[in-house]
Amino acid sequence: MTVAQFKDNVGEAFDSIGRQKGRALLTILGVVIGVASVTAVAAIIEGLNRDVIGRVQQLGSKVFFIGRFPGGQTPGQWTEEIRLRKKFTYEDGAKVAELCPTCATVTVFADRSYVFGAVNEVRYRDQSSTSFLFRGVDHLFDDAFPMAGVQAGRFVTQTDHERARAVAVIGEAVAQALFGPLDPIGKTMRLNGLQFEVIGVFLRDEGLFGGPGLDDFVMIPYGKFHKLYPEVDMHYMVVGVDDTSQLGRAVDEATAALRLIRRVPPGAPNDFELTLPDFLEKLWSQLTGALFLLTFAVSSIALAVGGIGVMNIMLVSVTERTREIGIRKAVGARAQDIRVQFLVEALVLTAVGGVLGIAAGWGIGLAASAAFDTFSAFLSPTWIVVGVLVSSVTGLFFGYYPAARAAKMDPIECLRYE
Repeated sequence: MTVAQFKDNVGEAFDSIGRQKGRALLTILGVVIGVASVTAVAAIIEGLNRDVIGRVQQLGSKVFFIGRFPGGQTPGQWTEEIRLRKKFTYEDGAKVAELCPTCATVTVFADRSYVFGAVNEVRYRDQSSTSFLFRGVDHLFDDAFPMAGVQAGRFVTQTDHERARAVAVIGEAVAQALFGPLDPIGKTMRLNGLQFEVIGVFLRDEGLFGGPGLDDFVMIPYGKFHKLYPEVDMHYMVVGVDDTSQLGRAVDEATAALRLIRRVPPGAPNDFELTLPDFLEKLWSQLTGALFLLTFAVSSIALAVGGIGVMNIMLVSVTERTREIGIRKAVGARAQDIRVQFLVEALVLTAVGGVLGIAAGWGIGLAASAAFDTFSAFLSPTWIVVGVLVSSVTGLFFGYYPAARAAKMDPIECLRYE
């Protein structure tokens, strides 16, 4: 088939669709739904992936985390062995720093968390909030977490920590809830009934997928935190290196140091957990992979239904155009020409459905990102090409039988058809 013949077939296909717009739209509805669902999920997942990768980059590739319990699990998922693990202390951080020459920064923080039944409240005059995360940190915390910068005031200093000063750095959401349009720096708020001076406000950070970010934190010097809440044993350690290439070596040194500090017998498994900064990215990839497979399965059903619809309407079209087929064969058209004509028509029909599906899916992705306001949907050119290809292949697959049937028709019988 020449290029000119292909153009003629495409033109005839569009003319046919134009004459039966309503029928064509109903025919490709399944294709539109299938492609739209895949496109929408792809756009949403791609946008969320960018958000996750951005958050991982904010956390930095030069740090890793150490804790008693596995990340990504709730207390109900812990085994008895995990529950009975020896607790971390603030002093463990100094010991790790001493035994880990590659470790440039070692900081320990503690959380007084609602997950373990703690209730916290901040109050300023008649305004109060309980929806925040409460943490005790030292002066090294912002070195380990570059994202923990302040937009106003300052962070906790070594003197604040050593002298157990009653000062606090708060997130923007907490600042808005308590102080509204007022400048919180220098104001005195009550934290769990005790007076604390606000010395800083964190840079804006809404968190990942609507979860808690720096906006929802209240942090005080660890020295003051431990003095007020000595019973809190939820300690975590963050270890940083000067260069990304040193991360693996630092992990090995920190692991050996902790096994020595915690007296773990040779050959026994670690009684602590190390989490690398790409943990969130890997966990998210697993979740989105399962979600996309489920969506692809559902959309495949829609595409199959759409393909069957295309096959049926093409069979109707073959019947309606029987005399046309006979005339074309009578003037010299080959069976191959007839087959190609109907295949191109099926291809154009489903390709139009694919384009409409991509547009609909992209619109759904934009609507979702606007509704949740925590990510920006993004549709890569790859998924646009995939959407068009999948819809086109559907047309070719389900259009082949009607096209082959038209090609086999006897021209004499076709000309007799009324």
